[in-house]
Amino acid sequence: MRTRRTWRGRAPVTTRSRASGILLAVHRVAGLLRGRRGAWTGAGGLLVVGVLVGFWAFGGDEETAPPPDSRARQYREFDACLLTGESGITSGDATAVWQGMQRVSAETRIRVSQVPVMGKQSAANALPYFNGLIQRDCDVVLATGAAQTRTVREQAGGHPQTQFVVVGPQSDGQEAVGGNLTAVKPGEGLADELAKTLRRAVSVARD
Repeated sequence: MRTRRTWRGRAPVTTRSRASGILLAVHRVAGLLRGRRGAWTGAGGLLVVGVLVGFWAFGGDEETAPPPDSRARQYREFDACLLTGESGITSGDATAVWQGMQRVSAETRIRVSQVPVMGKQSAANALPYFNGLIQRDCDVVLATGAAQTRTVREQAGGHPQTQFVVVGPQSDGQEAVGGNLTAVKPGEGLADELAKTLRRAVSVARD
């Protein structure tokens, strides 16, 4: 048998009904003022009206706050951060990477976020954005786009406590993948492959 919760079933007192009550009190006080004891009675009546106004303005029937939603998601202390080009996750490899990240987040309750590099798409311009993710203590930094992946490849060795994932070949001709840097092949199946790589990083962090 279903039980209706009291905070949903109780009809709130409207502002109009409260205002009508106050106006009625004012009319009564006005009548008293016309009597022989108008001065003293009027003063007392005004005091009553003041109390009613204060009750109407600051007190009265406030709806009971609903209980906290037990379905609210509780996240782990683990952050996976995606560095993208200026278009963000709306196109290209970044869209598939973000899909894979969200999938892993739903499975493992890790936090995921994405930061686009604005302005000139160069490794030098991407560097401050990269440093910002490091300062945020991202556990895994992922990158898509030539400028972003170039920056990650150059900087990964200086941050051994962070895992890095780039979308691209195993080597771009200067920096080979190894240690804390993993490359994921772009193209069909990128979201699935990225999700596998991120799951491994989360598993290592648990151990």
